[in-house]
Amino acid sequence: MKKIKTMLTPWLFLALPLFMYFVWVILPVFQSLLFSLTYRESILTQAKFVGLANFVRLFQDPQFYLALKNNSVWLTCFVLIPIPLGLAVAVLFNTDCRGTNVYKTVFYIPMTLSFTVIGTIWAWIYLPEYGILNVFLRSIGLGSLTRQWLGDKRYMTGALVAVGVWRQIPYIMILYLAGLKNVPSELIEAALIDGANFRQRFIKVILPLLAPATVMAVTISIIDSLRSFDAIYVLTSTKARAAEVLSTYMYTSAFNYQDYGYGSAIAVIQFTITLTFILIYVNKSLNKEIQN
Repeated sequence: MKKIKTMLTPWLFLALPLFMYFVWVILPVFQSLLFSLTYRESILTQAKFVGLANFVRLFQDPQFYLALKNNSVWLTCFVLIPIPLGLAVAVLFNTDCRGTNVYKTVFYIPMTLSFTVIGTIWAWIYLPEYGILNVFLRSIGLGSLTRQWLGDKRYMTGALVAVGVWRQIPYIMILYLAGLKNVPSELIEAALIDGANFRQRFIKVILPLLAPATVMAVTISIIDSLRSFDAIYVLTSTKARAAEVLSTYMYTSAFNYQDYGYGSAIAVIQFTITLTFILIYVNKSLNKEIQN
């Protein structure tokens, strides 16, 4: 009896979190899958089963491919920019110099702000006439580079990605700072004794030990890039079709156009893409760790 009680005790503590996870994560995934096979004119009307019609329509929709293209831009930028920059900042701040904690706090501020505040700030920065960015470009003699950053479809996605990247870098920095704290100082001292310079110590000693942090950083960056919504919603009110991504297209389809089945089909595709990227990357990373 005591053995059974010991086995059940952890599950009793986990019961509520697991129940909440099932209600708010697992159940909606299956609901979206079921909704994607139906059509309804409004949330109050009876759903009509249409099979794979929503997916057939989706793969014939030019706007879906544009959203997919924009998502690929977000994903590429979120992996190639915040991760190396976040690592560089983490290495810079991983010292006992005076004032380092203050700099860390200031650098982390973007992560503490809601995207409503961030969107308002960057909307001011991107103003065509009096925005900080265009005013700065004019002040240094580069007035020819001023743009309608949120009004020209050629630059809109890039401007929005810049906002997301700016906010992502501090988060990656924190992940790498945590990883750097776990690097044994004995290994660094041994490399110093062997005459290794900073570049050699970083590439041969530090970077391999940061593999778990890198896996986490890449995984989170992929997830965040594929579910990018806040910046686009705040800065464009999801009305800029040229900057649309899968999450905003799902939102407009389901809630603006009341096409819940189609919106759910987009959600299923987005979930599948995200899951595929994560499984492939995590599987390769774990296999590499096991081999090493």
